[in-house]
Amino acid sequence: MTVIARARTLGELLNTPEYAGRKPFDGKIRLVQDEVRENLTRKLRAGETLFPGVVGYDDTVIPQLVNALLARQNFILLGLRGQAKSRILRAITGMLDDVVPVIDNVDMPDDPLNPVGAEGQHLLEAHGLELPIRWLPRADRYVEKLATPDVTVADLIGDVDPIKAARLGTSLGDTRSMHFGLLPRANRGIFAVNELADLAPKVQVALFNILQEGDVQIKGYPIRLELDVMLVFSANPEDYTARGKIVTPLKDRIGSEIRTHYPTDVKLGMDITAQESVRAEHVVVPPFISELIEEIAFQAREDGRVDKMSGVSQRLPISLLEVAAANAERRALVGDGEAVVRVSDVYAGLPAITGKMELEYEGELKGADSVAKDVIRKAAGAVYGRLLGSADTKELEKWFEAGNVFRFPQSGNAGAAMKATKEVPGLTELSAELAESQSDDVRVAAAEFILEGLYGRKKLSRAEELYAAPEPETRQQRGGRWN
Repeated sequence: MTVIARARTLGELLNTPEYAGRKPFDGKIRLVQDEVRENLTRKLRAGETLFPGVVGYDDTVIPQLVNALLARQNFILLGLRGQAKSRILRAITGMLDDVVPVIDNVDMPDDPLNPVGAEGQHLLEAHGLELPIRWLPRADRYVEKLATPDVTVADLIGDVDPIKAARLGTSLGDTRSMHFGLLPRANRGIFAVNELADLAPKVQVALFNILQEGDVQIKGYPIRLELDVMLVFSANPEDYTARGKIVTPLKDRIGSEIRTHYPTDVKLGMDITAQESVRAEHVVVPPFISELIEEIAFQAREDGRVDKMSGVSQRLPISLLEVAAANAERRALVGDGEAVVRVSDVYAGLPAITGKMELEYEGELKGADSVAKDVIRKAAGAVYGRLLGSADTKELEKWFEAGNVFRFPQSGNAGAAMKATKEVPGLTELSAELAESQSDDVRVAAAEFILEGLYGRKKLSRAEELYAAPEPETRQQRGGRWN
C-alpha cells in the first residue's frame, strides 16, 4: 500500500489517492486478515520469499500456513520446542502494509475513519477532518504474549480504572474508563499467544468471547469491543497433559491447526544450525564436523533414553556448534595454528547437550553425561558410514588388534600431530582424502574424526583421547552387525 506519510490529519488523509471519496463512519473496513491476504497474494505472484530464515518447511508447514492466511483464518502452530514456531509468527508481520493510519493520542490503535473504541469515536466526532492521525509501522503492529498460569483477563483484555472514570466523569461500565490490556492494544495488528495451553481456562474463554462475539465482562460490567485483530497461537503438545489444555470452545474457533516438526534431513538441519549459530569468523568448521554435530541431535531424538514427548530442540546443535567453536578458538589462542573444530571440541561441548535432553528413567540411571557421550559415539559412526563407509581400514584395525594404542595429540602444532598420526597405518591417507588436501589443521581434525567414526562403528574402543582395539565382546558383535 502506498500512502503519503506526511498526512497528519484526517482531512489530509482523505486527499490521498487511496482514501479519495471516503467519509467518516462509511463502514468500509479493511480487516487485518484482508490486508495480509492481499499482500500475501502479491508476494506469491511475484515469487518472493514468504518467510525468510525459516528452513525445512517448504513442502510441509508453509503450504498449510499460506492456505490459512489466504482463507483469512486465525491459526495455531503445534509442535515441540525449538521448531521455529515463534519465528514463523513474527514473520507474518512481513505480510502487513508498511504503515497504516491510526488516531493519534489514544491508547488503542484505531482506524481514523471507523474507530471501534469509545475514545476514538469521541475524538472523530469532536475534531472531524482535523482529527490528528499518526502512522503505525508494521513492526509496532505485532504484540506477543508468553502465556503463563498467572496471566489474568486484565492483562490481556483490560480492567476498569476508577481514577480514569472519575477524571472523565463516566460510569465504571463505560469503555472510556477502561485500562486496556494487550489484546486491545494490538487492534489493527497481530496478537500472538505463545504456549497457549498454559493460560487459565477463564482467560481462554475471554479470548474467544471478545474475538467471536466482540464482548466480555469485566468486574461485572458488560464491555463490547469489535476489535480488528488477527489472532495466532503456538503450543507444545506436551503441555496438553503436563501443564494444561486448550479449552474446547477456543480450539473450535481456531481456524487451522498446523503441525511443525524437526528437520527431516541432516543437510537441512546443518543449514539451520549454520544460519542460527554465532561464532568467530576465523574459526573453521570442517563439513564432516558440522554433519557430526547435526547428527548428534538426530541420534538423540531416536535414543530410547531420551524423552520423546519433550523432544530434542534444534537449539542443541546450534549451542553445541557455538561451544565447540569456542573451545577450538581457545585451543588456538593458547597454542598456535588455525582454530579448527575437532571431535575433542565436540566432547568439550557436553554441557550444550546435557542441558537440552529430558531423560527417561533408564537415562537418569545412567547419567546425562554418559548418555550424551554415547549419542556422540553413535552419531560419529553414522556420519563415518555415510562419508567413508566403503574405505578399506583392515590394516588400521590389525594394527590396533596387535595391541597398539594411540593417544591423539591435544596440544602442539598441527604438523607434530600429523607426524604422530603416521604411526597408524592408512590414517594419514584417509584423513587427506576426507579433508580434501586442506591445511594440516583440517587434516588433523579429519584424522581424529576417522578414529572416532571407527569407534562409533565398534571397530575400535576409546578411553578419553586413547584409542585401542575393541573389547572382545564388541569384536564378536561386529561380525554380524557392523561389517
